Amino acid sequence: MRLDKYLKVSRLIKRRTVAKDASSLGHIYVGGKPQKPSYEVKIGDIITIKFGLKTVKVKVLMTDNPRKDDLMYELIEESKTTS
Repeated sequence: MRLDKYLKVSRLIKRRTVAKDASSLGHIYVGGKPQKPSYEVKIGDIITIKFGLKTVKVKVLMTDNPRKDDLMYELIEESKTTS
């Protein structure tokens, strides 16, 4: 599944266009490297998202056919910087 679609389907980001813009601008990292919206997400990937002063790090648990109650990721770390 594409990175932008995964972020939308997993509800980490509400809209696919916002996810696409964020990854195009270098705010989304997979395995420590900035990735394009077309990156194919795999189970076990570590995704880091920078939302302004907030950073969220998750581990991908599922990519295909999620149902309403399925968890697609595990929260690893959530931090907020003060500046």
